[in-house]
Amino acid sequence: MRQISHATNRQNHSCVLSPATAEYPSISSRDLLIVLFQTMMTAETTMKDYHGVIGNASDTWLYSSTTGFDLTRPTQPPSSPVKSCVTVQTTTSPVTIDPSKSALVIIDMQNYFLSPAFGRSRDAGHDSLDQLVNHAIPAARAAGIRIIWLNWGLTDREIDNMPPAVSRAFGFEVWNADAKGTNGVPNQVRGTGVAVNKHGQMSKVRCYKGLGSPCGLVDDPASGREIDAGRLLTRGAWNSDLYPPLDEMYREGSRLAVRPDVWIHKNRMSGMWGAKTECEEFLEREGIKTLMFSGVNTDQCVGGTYMDSFSKGYDCILLSDGAATTSPSFAQQCIEFNAANTWGFSTTCKALAEGVAAMGPS
Repeated sequence: MRQISHATNRQNHSCVLSPATAEYPSISSRDLLIVLFQTMMTAETTMKDYHGVIGNASDTWLYSSTTGFDLTRPTQPPSSPVKSCVTVQTTTSPVTIDPSKSALVIIDMQNYFLSPAFGRSRDAGHDSLDQLVNHAIPAARAAGIRIIWLNWGLTDREIDNMPPAVSRAFGFEVWNADAKGTNGVPNQVRGTGVAVNKHGQMSKVRCYKGLGSPCGLVDDPASGREIDAGRLLTRGAWNSDLYPPLDEMYREGSRLAVRPDVWIHKNRMSGMWGAKTECEEFLEREGIKTLMFSGVNTDQCVGGTYMDSFSKGYDCILLSDGAATTSPSFAQQCIEFNAANTWGFSTTCKALAEGVAAMGPS
Protein backbone atom coordinates (compact mmCIF):
# COMPACT_ATOMS: atom_id res chain seq x y z
CA MET A 1 0.00 0.00 0.00
CA ARG A 2 1.24 3.46 -0.85
CA GLN A 3 2.19 5.83 1.91
CA ILE A 4 -0.53 8.23 2.99
CA SER A 5 0.51 11.86 2.82
CA HIS A 6 -1.28 14.67 4.59
CA ALA A 7 -1.79 18.13 3.22
CA THR A 8 -3.58 21.02 4.79
CA ASN A 9 -6.19 22.93 2.83
CA ARG A 10 -5.34 26.53 3.56
CA GLN A 11 -8.90 27.67 2.99
CA ASN A 12 -10.82 25.31 5.27
CA HIS A 13 -7.95 23.66 7.21
CA SER A 14 -9.35 20.18 6.40
CA CYS A 15 -7.15 17.10 6.09
CA VAL A 16 -6.72 15.79 2.52
CA LEU A 17 -5.57 12.23 1.78
CA SER A 18 -3.57 11.81 -1.40
CA PRO A 19 -2.98 9.69 -3.44
CA ALA A 20 -4.17 6.67 -1.39
CA THR A 21 -7.85 7.51 -1.79
CA ALA A 22 -7.45 7.09 -5.53
CA GLU A 23 -7.01 3.34 -5.00
CA TYR A 24 -10.23 3.13 -2.96
CA PRO A 25 -12.71 5.45 -4.74
CA SER A 26 -15.65 3.93 -2.83
CA ILE A 27 -14.10 4.45 0.63
CA SER A 28 -14.16 7.79 2.36
CA SER A 29 -11.01 9.25 3.87
CA ARG A 30 -12.37 8.64 7.36
CA ASP A 31 -13.20 4.99 6.67
CA LEU A 32 -9.80 4.45 5.11
CA LEU A 33 -8.08 5.74 8.23
CA ILE A 34 -10.13 3.32 10.31
CA VAL A 35 -9.11 0.41 8.08
CA LEU A 36 -5.44 1.35 8.31
CA PHE A 37 -5.60 1.75 12.09
CA GLN A 38 -7.25 -1.66 12.50
CA THR A 39 -4.58 -3.21 10.27
CA MET A 40 -1.80 -1.78 12.42
CA MET A 41 -3.47 -2.90 15.65
CA THR A 42 -3.92 -6.42 14.27
CA ALA A 43 -0.22 -6.56 13.41
CA GLU A 44 0.77 -5.41 16.91
CA THR A 45 -1.44 -7.95 18.67
CA THR A 46 -0.15 -10.95 16.74
CA MET A 47 2.67 -11.17 19.36
CA LYS A 48 0.55 -12.93 21.96
CA ASP A 49 3.49 -13.85 24.18
CA TYR A 50 6.54 -11.61 24.13
CA HIS A 51 9.51 -11.56 26.46
CA GLY A 52 12.04 -9.09 27.82
CA VAL A 53 15.20 -9.01 29.92
CA ILE A 54 15.52 -5.96 32.20
CA GLY A 55 18.53 -4.73 34.12
CA ASN A 56 22.23 -5.38 33.72
CA ALA A 57 24.69 -8.25 33.49
CA SER A 58 24.71 -8.84 37.26
CA ASP A 59 21.13 -7.97 38.23
CA THR A 60 18.27 -9.03 35.97
CA TRP A 61 14.49 -9.28 35.82
CA LEU A 62 12.63 -11.32 33.22
CA TYR A 63 9.34 -10.27 31.66
CA SER A 64 6.63 -12.22 29.86
CA SER A 65 3.41 -10.71 28.55
CA THR A 66 1.54 -13.78 29.82
CA THR A 67 3.15 -14.33 33.23
CA GLY A 68 4.34 -10.83 34.19
CA PHE A 69 7.60 -9.92 35.91
CA ASP A 70 9.97 -12.58 37.23
CA LEU A 71 12.11 -11.15 40.05
CA THR A 72 13.72 -14.46 41.02
CA ARG A 73 17.01 -13.69 39.25
CA PRO A 74 17.73 -17.09 37.72
CA THR A 75 21.39 -17.88 37.28
CA GLN A 76 21.38 -17.87 33.48
CA PRO A 77 18.85 -15.40 32.02
CA PRO A 78 16.64 -16.15 30.23
CA SER A 79 16.53 -19.62 31.79
CA SER A 80 13.50 -20.89 33.68
CA PRO A 81 12.76 -19.35 37.09
CA VAL A 82 13.43 -21.23 40.30
CA LYS A 83 10.87 -23.90 41.17
CA SER A 84 10.19 -22.75 44.73
CA CYS A 85 8.63 -19.40 43.91
CA VAL A 86 5.57 -17.32 44.69
CA THR A 87 3.53 -15.48 42.08
CA VAL A 88 1.55 -12.55 43.45
CA GLN A 89 -1.05 -10.57 41.53
CA THR A 90 -0.36 -6.84 41.86
CA THR A 91 -2.46 -3.90 40.72
CA THR A 92 -0.60 -3.81 37.40
CA SER A 93 0.69 -7.32 36.62
CA PRO A 94 1.73 -10.59 38.24
CA VAL A 95 5.17 -10.71 39.87
CA THR A 96 7.07 -13.88 40.73
CA ILE A 97 9.49 -13.82 43.66
CA ASP A 98 11.98 -16.20 45.24
CA PRO A 99 11.15 -16.54 48.98
CA SER A 100 14.81 -17.11 49.84
CA LYS A 101 15.67 -13.72 48.33
CA SER A 102 12.65 -11.87 49.74
CA ALA A 103 11.65 -10.17 52.97
CA LEU A 104 8.48 -8.80 54.53
CA VAL A 105 9.47 -5.46 56.07
CA ILE A 106 7.18 -4.28 58.89
CA ILE A 107 7.92 -0.69 59.87
CA ASP A 108 7.24 1.13 63.16
CA MET A 109 4.31 -0.92 64.45
CA GLN A 110 5.35 0.20 67.92
CA ASN A 111 3.49 1.13 71.10
CA TYR A 112 4.23 4.81 70.62
CA PHE A 113 2.38 4.85 67.29
CA LEU A 114 -0.46 2.42 68.06
CA SER A 115 -1.10 2.03 71.80
CA PRO A 116 -4.07 3.60 73.63
CA ALA A 117 -1.53 4.44 76.33
CA PHE A 118 -0.46 7.27 74.03
CA GLY A 119 -4.00 8.28 73.13
CA ARG A 120 -4.12 6.24 69.93
CA SER A 121 -7.69 5.26 69.13
CA ARG A 122 -8.67 2.55 66.67
CA ASP A 123 -7.75 3.74 63.16
CA ALA A 124 -6.31 2.62 59.82
CA GLY A 125 -3.06 1.60 61.50
CA HIS A 126 -4.88 -1.03 63.53
CA ASP A 127 -6.72 -2.19 60.40
CA SER A 128 -3.39 -2.69 58.65
CA LEU A 129 -2.12 -4.60 61.70
CA ASP A 130 -5.07 -6.99 61.35
CA GLN A 131 -4.19 -7.64 57.69
CA LEU A 132 -0.60 -8.42 58.65
CA VAL A 133 -1.62 -10.72 61.49
CA ASN A 134 -4.28 -12.57 59.49
CA HIS A 135 -2.63 -12.77 56.07
CA ALA A 136 0.86 -11.42 55.42
CA ILE A 137 2.78 -12.77 58.42
CA PRO A 138 1.34 -16.32 58.21
CA ALA A 139 2.00 -16.31 54.45
CA ALA A 140 5.60 -15.20 54.91
CA ARG A 141 6.14 -17.91 57.53
CA ALA A 142 4.65 -20.59 55.26
CA ALA A 143 6.77 -19.57 52.28
CA GLY A 144 10.02 -19.09 54.18
CA ILE A 145 10.08 -15.35 53.50
CA ARG A 146 12.22 -13.47 56.02
CA ILE A 147 10.41 -11.00 58.27
CA ILE A 148 12.24 -7.81 59.19
CA TRP A 149 10.87 -5.66 62.01
CA LEU A 150 12.32 -2.25 61.14
CA ASN A 151 11.76 0.15 64.04
CA TRP A 152 12.81 3.41 65.59
CA GLY A 153 15.43 2.61 68.24
CA LEU A 154 17.77 5.43 69.15
CA THR A 155 21.00 5.51 71.14
CA ASP A 156 22.14 8.48 73.23
CA ARG A 157 24.79 9.27 70.65
CA GLU A 158 22.24 9.30 67.83
CA ILE A 159 19.99 11.63 69.83
CA ASP A 160 22.86 14.01 70.58
CA ASN A 161 23.71 14.18 66.87
CA MET A 162 20.15 14.36 65.56
CA PRO A 163 19.69 17.24 63.09
CA PRO A 164 17.02 19.81 63.96
CA ALA A 165 14.88 18.97 60.93
CA VAL A 166 14.39 15.42 62.21
CA SER A 167 14.09 16.38 65.89
CA ARG A 168 11.36 18.93 65.21
CA ALA A 169 9.02 16.27 63.77
CA PHE A 170 8.60 14.78 67.27
CA GLY A 171 8.09 18.02 69.17
CA PHE A 172 10.57 19.96 71.26
CA GLU A 173 11.01 21.97 74.45
CA VAL A 174 10.64 25.72 74.96
CA TRP A 175 11.34 28.12 77.84
CA ASN A 176 10.38 31.63 78.85
CA ALA A 177 12.41 34.23 77.02
CA ASP A 178 14.02 35.39 80.28
CA ALA A 179 15.08 31.88 81.39
CA LYS A 180 18.74 31.60 82.29
CA GLY A 181 21.23 29.12 80.91
CA THR A 182 18.98 27.42 78.38
CA ASN A 183 19.97 28.89 75.05
CA GLY A 184 22.16 26.80 72.79
CA VAL A 185 22.08 23.66 74.92
CA PRO A 186 19.74 21.19 73.20
CA ASN A 187 18.98 17.78 74.72
CA GLN A 188 20.93 18.34 77.97
CA VAL A 189 18.26 20.55 79.56
CA ARG A 190 15.18 18.40 79.08
CA GLY A 191 12.59 18.48 81.81
CA THR A 192 12.95 22.15 82.70
CA GLY A 193 10.84 23.61 79.91
CA VAL A 194 7.43 23.17 78.32
CA ALA A 195 6.62 20.72 75.54
CA VAL A 196 5.31 22.00 72.20
CA ASN A 197 4.38 20.19 69.02
CA LYS A 198 6.35 20.27 65.77
CA HIS A 199 4.79 23.62 64.87
CA GLY A 200 5.94 25.19 68.14
CA GLN A 201 2.41 25.27 69.50
CA MET A 202 1.19 24.25 72.93
CA SER A 203 -1.58 21.74 72.36
CA LYS A 204 -4.17 19.91 74.42
CA VAL A 205 -2.96 16.77 72.70
CA ARG A 206 -0.19 15.22 74.77
CA CYS A 207 3.18 16.56 73.60
CA TYR A 208 6.63 15.16 74.23
CA LYS A 209 9.80 17.13 74.49
CA GLY A 210 11.49 15.52 71.53
CA LEU A 211 13.27 12.30 70.69
CA GLY A 212 14.83 10.73 73.76
CA SER A 213 12.72 12.72 76.21
CA PRO A 214 10.91 10.89 79.05
CA CYS A 215 7.40 9.76 78.17
CA GLY A 216 6.53 9.37 81.85
CA LEU A 217 4.05 6.97 83.40
CA VAL A 218 1.27 5.47 81.27
CA ASP A 219 -1.44 2.87 81.82
CA ASP A 220 -0.46 -0.43 80.25
CA PRO A 221 -3.55 -1.61 78.30
CA ALA A 222 -2.56 -5.26 78.76
CA SER A 223 -2.14 -5.28 82.54
CA GLY A 224 -4.01 -2.16 83.56
CA ARG A 225 -1.02 -1.16 85.66
CA GLU A 226 0.86 2.09 85.53
CA ILE A 227 4.27 1.64 83.93
CA ASP A 228 7.20 3.78 82.88
CA ALA A 229 7.00 4.16 79.09
CA GLY A 230 10.67 5.09 78.88
CA ARG A 231 12.40 7.68 76.75
CA LEU A 232 10.81 8.47 73.41
CA LEU A 233 11.75 5.94 70.71
CA THR A 234 14.96 4.82 72.40
CA ARG A 235 16.17 1.24 72.39
CA GLY A 236 14.67 -0.98 75.06
CA ALA A 237 11.94 1.48 76.10
CA TRP A 238 8.35 0.25 76.42
CA ASN A 239 7.12 2.90 74.00
CA SER A 240 9.50 1.44 71.39
CA ASP A 241 8.26 -2.14 71.84
CA LEU A 242 6.06 -3.77 69.23
CA TYR A 243 2.34 -3.32 69.75
CA PRO A 244 0.51 -6.54 70.72
CA PRO A 245 0.06 -9.11 69.29
CA LEU A 246 3.02 -8.29 67.07
CA ASP A 247 5.43 -8.46 70.01
CA GLU A 248 4.62 -12.13 70.57
CA MET A 249 4.69 -12.88 66.83
CA TYR A 250 8.18 -11.42 66.67
CA ARG A 251 9.35 -13.51 69.63
CA GLU A 252 7.99 -16.65 67.99
CA GLY A 253 9.61 -15.79 64.68
CA SER A 254 12.96 -14.97 66.24
CA ARG A 255 13.16 -18.56 67.51
CA LEU A 256 12.81 -20.14 64.06
CA ALA A 257 15.68 -22.44 63.13
CA VAL A 258 15.64 -21.32 59.49
CA ARG A 259 15.33 -17.68 58.42
CA PRO A 260 14.34 -16.33 61.83
CA ASP A 261 12.74 -12.91 62.22
CA VAL A 262 15.12 -10.03 62.78
CA TRP A 263 14.68 -6.72 64.61
CA ILE A 264 16.60 -3.86 63.03
CA HIS A 265 16.86 -0.38 64.54
CA LYS A 266 16.67 2.77 62.47
CA ASN A 267 17.46 6.38 63.36
CA ARG A 268 15.59 8.18 60.59
CA MET A 269 12.14 7.93 59.07
CA SER A 270 13.74 5.88 56.32
CA GLY A 271 15.44 2.70 57.42
CA MET A 272 17.53 2.78 54.24
CA TRP A 273 18.75 6.37 54.54
CA GLY A 274 22.50 6.83 54.32
CA ALA A 275 25.46 5.31 52.55
CA LYS A 276 25.13 2.05 54.49
CA THR A 277 22.48 1.26 57.09
CA GLU A 278 22.10 -1.67 59.45
CA CYS A 279 19.17 -2.85 57.36
CA GLU A 280 21.08 -2.64 54.09
CA GLU A 281 24.03 -4.53 55.55
CA PHE A 282 21.69 -7.32 56.63
CA LEU A 283 20.03 -7.52 53.22
CA GLU A 284 23.37 -7.74 51.44
CA ARG A 285 24.65 -10.38 53.85
CA GLU A 286 21.55 -12.53 53.38
CA GLY A 287 21.27 -12.05 49.60
CA ILE A 288 17.81 -10.47 49.85
CA LYS A 289 16.71 -8.34 46.88
CA THR A 290 12.89 -8.29 46.98
CA LEU A 291 11.19 -6.26 49.73
CA MET A 292 7.49 -6.15 50.63
CA PHE A 293 6.70 -3.07 52.70
CA SER A 294 4.09 -2.55 55.41
CA GLY A 295 3.62 -0.58 58.63
CA VAL A 296 3.03 3.03 59.66
CA ASN A 297 2.98 5.69 58.43
CA THR A 298 2.61 4.97 54.71
CA ASP A 299 3.59 8.45 53.56
CA GLN A 300 6.41 8.90 56.06
CA CYS A 301 8.54 6.03 57.37
CA VAL A 302 7.12 3.35 55.07
CA GLY A 303 7.22 5.56 51.99
CA GLY A 304 10.65 6.93 52.81
CA THR A 305 12.12 3.46 53.24
CA TYR A 306 10.38 2.28 50.07
CA MET A 307 11.81 5.12 47.97
CA ASP A 308 15.34 4.78 49.33
CA SER A 309 15.23 1.03 48.72
CA PHE A 310 14.09 1.65 45.16
CA SER A 311 16.95 4.09 44.60
CA LYS A 312 19.42 1.50 45.94
CA GLY A 313 18.23 -1.10 43.46
CA TYR A 314 15.92 -3.31 45.53
CA ASP A 315 12.68 -4.77 44.19
CA CYS A 316 9.91 -2.90 46.00
CA ILE A 317 6.37 -4.14 46.60
CA LEU A 318 3.90 -2.20 48.77
CA LEU A 319 1.31 -4.17 50.73
CA SER A 320 -1.20 -1.36 50.56
CA ASP A 321 -3.67 -2.77 53.08
CA GLY A 322 -0.80 -3.59 55.43
CA ALA A 323 0.35 0.04 55.47
CA ALA A 324 -1.58 2.98 56.89
CA THR A 325 -1.27 6.63 57.84
CA THR A 326 -2.94 9.24 60.00
CA SER A 327 -2.54 11.74 57.15
CA PRO A 328 -5.42 12.60 54.79
CA SER A 329 -6.43 9.88 52.33
CA PHE A 330 -4.67 11.55 49.40
CA ALA A 331 -1.31 10.94 51.11
CA GLN A 332 -1.95 7.19 51.13
CA GLN A 333 -3.18 7.32 47.54
CA CYS A 334 -0.07 9.17 46.39
CA ILE A 335 2.28 6.51 47.75
CA GLU A 336 0.11 3.67 46.44
CA PHE A 337 -0.02 5.23 42.96
CA ASN A 338 3.71 5.79 42.67
CA ALA A 339 4.54 2.45 44.27
CA ALA A 340 2.52 0.72 41.57
CA ASN A 341 3.41 2.88 38.59
CA THR A 342 6.96 4.14 39.12
CA TRP A 343 8.93 2.67 42.01
CA GLY A 344 7.76 -0.93 41.85
CA PHE A 345 4.50 -2.71 42.55
CA SER A 346 1.48 -2.56 44.85
CA THR A 347 -0.56 -5.50 46.12
CA THR A 348 -2.36 -6.64 49.28
CA CYS A 349 -1.67 -8.93 52.21
CA LYS A 350 -4.44 -11.24 51.05
CA ALA A 351 -3.00 -11.42 47.53
CA LEU A 352 0.35 -12.42 49.02
CA ALA A 353 -1.38 -15.15 51.04
CA GLU A 354 -3.17 -16.39 47.93
CA GLY A 355 0.09 -16.51 46.02
CA VAL A 356 1.75 -18.51 48.78
CA ALA A 357 -1.20 -20.91 48.95
CA ALA A 358 -0.76 -21.62 45.23
CA MET A 359 3.01 -22.00 45.52
CA GLY A 360 4.48 -25.03 43.79
CA PRO A 361 6.61 -27.64 45.57
CA SER A 362 10.14 -26.73 46.58
